[in-house]
Amino acid sequence: MIITPQTAELRRQLAPMRGRERIALVPTMGCLHEGHLSLIRKARRLADTVVVSIYVNPLQFGPNEDLDSYPRTFEADAALCETEDVDIIFHPQNLYADGPPPVSLCVAGLDRCLCGTARPGHFDGVATVVAILFNIVQPDLAVFGEKDWQQLTIIRRMTEGLYMPLEIVAGDTVREADGLAMSSRNRYLNPAERRRATGLYRALSAMQKLAKAGETCCATLVAHGRERLAAQDIEAEYLDIRDAWSLEPVANLSGNRSARALVAARIGRARLIDNVPMPHASAPVNHTEPEEVSR
Repeated sequence: MIITPQTAELRRQLAPMRGRERIALVPTMGCLHEGHLSLIRKARRLADTVVVSIYVNPLQFGPNEDLDSYPRTFEADAALCETEDVDIIFHPQNLYADGPPPVSLCVAGLDRCLCGTARPGHFDGVATVVAILFNIVQPDLAVFGEKDWQQLTIIRRMTEGLYMPLEIVAGDTVREADGLAMSSRNRYLNPAERRRATGLYRALSAMQKLAKAGETCCATLVAHGRERLAAQDIEAEYLDIRDAWSLEPVANLSGNRSARALVAARIGRARLIDNVPMPHASAPVNHTEPEEVSR
């Protein structure tokens, strides 16, 4: 396994493979857990060469967020990557040595809801760093997790809208045994907060179950979810049902519509997010999203 912080060295290592092998990129901010490893394994199945980037991107953190305290565990991350047969770790120290890039991306519309409301500028920073990584690595495919659904949607739309020549592949959300979505920020939770945090998935699952039973009114489903959250003493930053592609609000599940229920809440010092697919009124829950969305 090769570890490099240098863009030129990464490109030199990848040059002989271009056109001969499929190259996959798994972008991460490190502090790897089983959720990240599942993305790496998917990349390993779909490509000949797997590149994992580990970079805590300052552009996507707001002034009062956890940039300085975000867990950095590179040695442990590298050991996990070696176990998963990663070919190259790209670990730049600073992609913005001369300050923020003079030209950056602006997410139009898709960031004006859900996490974008509480984190202004966050998705501009995400889109910019992902575009930079795509330009550096020039992968044939990149793998992102469904847990960060808004991020995944924005990357899909960016790749399609800017005619980027790669496939975006989605990886399933990986959960703890009690349903809590795996996240690097789970380590911020104390034992009592950790138990409360399971309420996020329980609320989403209750909404999903009610929809499977035939309820199609999203306001009713959301109210049901909020009751479940309140039972765990959780006040949601948002709990909503949105179209999976446009992120527009969905009023009713009837018809041929793909929808997701999404939630965010602060528990202790951790801001946690989660989401699940919602069933159509005339079809069972489908947990599978198209893997390859754009070229």
